[in-house]
Amino acid sequence: MSDLRPLRDGSLSDVLPPHYPTCLGCGPDAAHGYHLSVRRDGEDAVVTDYVFGPEKSGAPGIAHGGAVATVADDVLGYLLHVARVPGVTRRLEVDYLKPVLVGVTYTVRAQLDRRDGRKLFVSCAGTGPDGVEAFRATGLFLVVGLSHFQVGATSGEGRPPVAP
Repeated sequence: MSDLRPLRDGSLSDVLPPHYPTCLGCGPDAAHGYHLSVRRDGEDAVVTDYVFGPEKSGAPGIAHGGAVATVADDVLGYLLHVARVPGVTRRLEVDYLKPVLVGVTYTVRAQLDRRDGRKLFVSCAGTGPDGVEAFRATGLFLVVGLSHFQVGATSGEGRPPVAP
């Protein structure tokens, strides 16, 4: 099974679509977003490369822990594409193993570890160019119906939900 999508020039891309146009992590219309570009990596995983800019810092030259958590949560959320279900984050735990530096490219790989009914157990790791893990995260996502997202349609932008 392939998730490759045709690009305008006719070539194929394994880049997955954003969760929502204004999604903080991956939305192309999020003015202060992270603009992640996440792609499939085998059957049960996704991967992205990301550079934290100075606007995402919490200390001189070091990414803010919340910015790291945002990237981890969003990349883990792409596993909903792998599972082919709509869902939400129920729990996220991030381990900061070493300083995540501004201006350095980190490869963040996430995988679907197991599924138990509505529960998706997921994990990811952020690795620097030296091949050493700087952070890792585990999460629990819950499969929900599309009606779960309807409450947001009346409280914010009024756009319909986008689902995998």
